[in-house]
Amino acid sequence: MSRPTRRVPALLSLLVLAGVQAIGAQAPDQGVYAIEGVSVIPMDSEWTVLPDRTVVVRGGVIEAVGPAGQVRVPADATRIDGRGQWLLPGLAEMHAHVPPVQQPSSDQWPDREALEDILFLYVANGITTIRGMLGADYQLELERMLDAGEVVGPNLDVGAFSLNQNSARTPDDAERLIRMHAQKGYDFQKVHPGFSRETWDRAAAVAEEVGLPLAGHVPADVGLEHALATGIASVDHMDGFVDAVASEDVRRRVAAGEDVPLGEVVASATEARIREVARMTRDARVAVVPTAFLWENLYGNPNVDEMLSMPEMRYVSPQQRQAWRNQAAGRPSLTADVVEAHNELRRRILRVLEEEGVTILMGTDSPQLFNVPGFALHRELDVMRRSGLSNWEILETGTANVGAWIRQHLDEESSDVGTIAPGQRADLVLLERSPLVDLEHLTSRSGVMVNGRWYPRSVLDAGLERIAAKHAAG
Repeated sequence: MSRPTRRVPALLSLLVLAGVQAIGAQAPDQGVYAIEGVSVIPMDSEWTVLPDRTVVVRGGVIEAVGPAGQVRVPADATRIDGRGQWLLPGLAEMHAHVPPVQQPSSDQWPDREALEDILFLYVANGITTIRGMLGADYQLELERMLDAGEVVGPNLDVGAFSLNQNSARTPDDAERLIRMHAQKGYDFQKVHPGFSRETWDRAAAVAEEVGLPLAGHVPADVGLEHALATGIASVDHMDGFVDAVASEDVRRRVAAGEDVPLGEVVASATEARIREVARMTRDARVAVVPTAFLWENLYGNPNVDEMLSMPEMRYVSPQQRQAWRNQAAGRPSLTADVVEAHNELRRRILRVLEEEGVTILMGTDSPQLFNVPGFALHRELDVMRRSGLSNWEILETGTANVGAWIRQHLDEESSDVGTIAPGQRADLVLLERSPLVDLEHLTSRSGVMVNGRWYPRSVLDAGLERIAAKHAAG
């Protein structure tokens, strides 16, 4: 989102100018639009649909929402016929990756074409905001460029490159990195496993001091309960939850360093303990990003040929598809009963988290194993549905919940994303059919608006065909 208070240091801006020339695809201008006669799903109250509405957008902001015929349509507006269609806030991918670089704290940029393609795939799937979880300094300039429309892509919130067992060997290392990342203007601090509780505690204290929330994994030495108590802003992959809901005996043995078999950990979980941990999470006001589809593949035994035959694989290079094949072949194999028990436990945990009022955020960890950017979100929704969440609850994880998380953790006075109302950023998806009836209807896009920039279906389809043709030839 636009952050008037964000100031990218002048030196950094100069350093990335060399990379700016590598970004060629410019977004359309922010114009004046009127989407007329549409059924609006504002996502500000449960299951609400506002029929036959006109939505006026000007300069990237929703100016008016009201009954058709009662809203004045500006004379210079581009009129979009929304009759018989549904308007939803743009979706968010809260565990995304844009291409990494070898030297994240430098002026280095990734390959232009790969970057542009990934950003476009998000937009083509109705994703108007991404939270970048593998940060690099170039992404700070990319965030500004996306906001300004100098690049086609979603809005971007950038996580600083991670604290992990290599970058944060000591508490002093962690403090130095967090202070540096806050100074550079990152939105939050990514954390990986592998560092000590002592280092975590310093990191958490400094992060709170400088206003740089921690988000990501829970190191084993820290544990979920301590991470919740010390202010992590989001737990991604439901990291630490399976161990946390195990029996007291299993938790004690794991804490003592014993390698308890996964099947035993899973079998010891109880409904009472799951609810206890869910309430801890809710009371700590910590969000959870499940990345459920990925985890079912990482811990399961998917049919690789079937996975690589999914329709969206045409938008991935042959080299990436082969890398995924190799990755799948190198994973440790678990027995089918352990796989199913583990996946079912994760689905139970997710269902209880929702029931207990925990903020769930939509996210996939693309482009990890078999997760094609943008398209993977629709695979994720299916796992959430099988976990027992309603269509409304699932849509909320990618819309209103995202706005609430941004408002809580990114120090915004108010969040301007996640709902359809005057004053909100114009991130919208126009659909031919209602996603409240069937989540597969999210693929029936007539167009996508990102920050007031309109991409009709013809433009989205043409961009997808270009990417597919390139990879078919490669």
